Amino acid sequence: MAPKPKEKAKASAAAAAPVISIEDLFTSLSRHIQRSEYEQAVKVSDQILAAAPGDEDAIRCKVVALVKADSIEEALVAIKDSSKKASLDLSFFKGYCLYRQNKLEEALESLKGQEGSTESMLLESQILYRLGKMGASVDIYQKLPKSTIDSLEINLVAGLVSAGRSSEVQGTLDSLRVKATSSFELAYNTACSLIEREKYTDAEQLLLSARRIGQETLMEENLADDDVEIELAPIAVQIAYVQQILGNTQEAIASYTDLVKRNLADESSLAVAVNNLIALKGPKDVSDGLRKLDKLIEKSDGPEKFPLARGLDLKLSQKQREAIYTNRVLLLLHSNKMDQARELVGALPGMFPGSLMPVLLQAAVHVRENKAAKAEEILGQYADKFSGRSKVILLARAQVAAAVGHPQIAADSLAKIPDIQHKPATVATIVSLKERAGDTDGADAVFDSAIKWWSNAMTEDNMLNTIMQEAAAFKLRHERKEEAARLYEQLVKSHGSIEALVGLIQTAAHADIEKAEAYDKQLKPLPGLKAIDVDSLEKTSGAKQAEKGPNAGATETYEVKSKDKAKKKRKRKPRYPKGFDPANLGPPPDPERWLPKRERSSYRPKRKDKRAAQIRGSQGAVAKEAASSSDTKSNQPANPKGASQNAVQSKASSKSSRKKSRK
Repeated sequence: MAPKPKEKAKASAAAAAPVISIEDLFTSLSRHIQRSEYEQAVKVSDQILAAAPGDEDAIRCKVVALVKADSIEEALVAIKDSSKKASLDLSFFKGYCLYRQNKLEEALESLKGQEGSTESMLLESQILYRLGKMGASVDIYQKLPKSTIDSLEINLVAGLVSAGRSSEVQGTLDSLRVKATSSFELAYNTACSLIEREKYTDAEQLLLSARRIGQETLMEENLADDDVEIELAPIAVQIAYVQQILGNTQEAIASYTDLVKRNLADESSLAVAVNNLIALKGPKDVSDGLRKLDKLIEKSDGPEKFPLARGLDLKLSQKQREAIYTNRVLLLLHSNKMDQARELVGALPGMFPGSLMPVLLQAAVHVRENKAAKAEEILGQYADKFSGRSKVILLARAQVAAAVGHPQIAADSLAKIPDIQHKPATVATIVSLKERAGDTDGADAVFDSAIKWWSNAMTEDNMLNTIMQEAAAFKLRHERKEEAARLYEQLVKSHGSIEALVGLIQTAAHADIEKAEAYDKQLKPLPGLKAIDVDSLEKTSGAKQAEKGPNAGATETYEVKSKDKAKKKRKRKPRYPKGFDPANLGPPPDPERWLPKRERSSYRPKRKDKRAAQIRGSQGAVAKEAASSSDTKSNQPANPKGASQNAVQSKASSKSSRKKSRK
């Protein structure tokens, strides 16, 4: 069968097309790579591989071009296909692609056997950093050759800060012979180390220097003003955070608000600014805070029900992500949206498996739902699970139990925290809780344990005297006088405390009067006490409290003076009416001046108008209207004020009726 005309044309065109040599294809590939035309580079690499399957350089160029073009999934497919056709080791590129997809454990697995190369060590340290294994990441950075890696100190300082080793930053910079202000990135990381060490004022100054250095550096690179602000946004957010910590609340709010409104920041800095602004405002504007957080947290049906938007899961640290979710739960509790809060809290343990915050949030939800017993149970279970770092959980459990009236549970929770066990505040709290629960013996045992611990403690601020004083008062209050006397006697012998001496005399007087009298002699006599007859004082009904001051002893004189002062009255000038002359009194006032005018003897009513009603008819006849009006007037009360008040009241009621009708 003869071929069709179109097929003949295609065959002739293919035969006429010139065959491009592999050298020319590689030249074209190099040109595309230099111009960052990665999609074209991928096409040329495919042409080379079509002509020379298994060419290692073409495979590498294709994989790198796909990675540069952010086609990570296609790069993994290319790596998988090339492993079948050639014996090329692309495990480093595979590890990097898995790292970009946040498959960190698989990425670490693919890097096994590549530990010797600098690139693999850098990638491994970055993966460990993302996994939160900061110590291992820093150890790899410290093994890297310093001379072959540019800006190694920036990542090294960042790793030290994240690993909780901020105190080593300055020593590391000294060993590398690098100043903190050599670049704005290094200045920023060093300022973060100062923040971790709570040197906020120094951190603020270094952050301001970092912003100034960054502006100068980026201006020299001819970046636009908006691009400069985006690059320096992390520094601006950190400055606002330091202002917030230092108490400059209004300045911090203004900085955060400006960053959010202008939207000139990278995604991670913008998310941190929004979160900090919500935390700073608290429950003042819950709806606005929830609306802002809704833009950061998405809801999906996948394995992660509440992922962060715009890839923030990869850009934010675990601590930052946890803070965002925590603030959202708190805002939901403040707005009483319990269903949403319960759903989000249920997903947090899977998202942050080693964190204590999801446990505390679960307890908060139960407390808000009036399920305090359930909250206590959950906190108790996790306290046993995280025994090494259960301090916060036990404190929360104690607070919940004390608030709902479970003092014994609160006391037991505090008793399980060893590092604060014998501090005076903790001892006082546990004793008070046990007293409220009726466990007097347990409270006494707490005092005895604290006294024993402070007796053996070798500290400058030894609180043994304070603990013994309070323990003796407790024992005396609960009728344990012998033990109280023993403690008071120890205090008197060791420190000569006057308060302890008074307590010892009070306790010894009940059992050993001779001892009480012996210690009574050590009390200094009060001034003026010899002039008082004690026998006559005992016969009186009771002592009166005297005024403090220089004349406190002279009670009788004070009483006489007070009586004299009570008799004296202040003379006031009489007040006369306006225009009244007391020298010229004039005629006496009218005795009927308080009566209404119509009731006075001098009252004369007005004459009636004879023209008001014209009488028609025969002589002596009276008009009916005039007669009826006169009768009604005679029947009305003679109080014009009452009539006027009723009129006002009726107008008000009529107005109200009109208002009702308008509605």
